Amino acid sequence: QVHPVESGGGSVQAGESLRLSCVFPEYSGAILCMGWFRQAPGKEREWVANILAYRSIFYADSVKGRFTLSQDRAKNTLYLEMNNLKPEDTAVYYCAAARDGHCAAANTYNDWGQGTQVTVSS
Repeated sequence: QVHPVESGGGSVQAGESLRLSCVFPEYSGAILCMGWFRQAPGKEREWVANILAYRSIFYADSVKGRFTLSQDRAKNTLYLEMNNLKPEDTAVYYCAAARDGHCAAANTYNDWGQGTQVTVSS
């Protein structure tokens, strides 16, 4: 495996839940940031959440209280539990990794997955 691989996207109704998974490759050396971003049609890629140095977790205000990021380090896997989904959460969701930089900035990251589509209908 060369790049992160996301899974778990799908189509749901508003108020329902999904859990996204991202399996990262075995990196040599420490990773500072592992994050989730999303991109809706016609919009810029948006930071959703990240884990910093395998310890601290941060969320965008738009998802705080509804999304939960967790990790399984033994499996090199990051999860994004998304509850109470809203139509405005519709986007392609990407996971990514970075060795340094500002974890909420997309241009910090240099290893991206291919994305998984999440569609929420009202």
